[in-house]
Amino acid sequence: MNDLNALQSMGLTLPSPAYILGAIIFGLVGFAAFRQGRKASRRDLSFAGLGLMLYPYAVAQTWLLWLVGAALTAWVVWKWN
Repeated sequence: MNDLNALQSMGLTLPSPAYILGAIIFGLVGFAAFRQGRKASRRDLSFAGLGLMLYPYAVAQTWLLWLVGAALTAWVVWKWN
């Protein structure tokens, strides 16, 4: 527990369970879109899938993770057909 307090004093915090769940869900959706895009030779789905898999590493706020993830997922669902 002392190590956790030391990390928090340096400004490092653990992500919330909602953030972890969102990163997992959007990563799986991104992986499926990437695979489908590669299989169907559709660059738009491949890049959207890649974006869904990688953007959680660049976003720190949970609300922003869910907002961007929902928007990208909606775009993937719209373009999938």
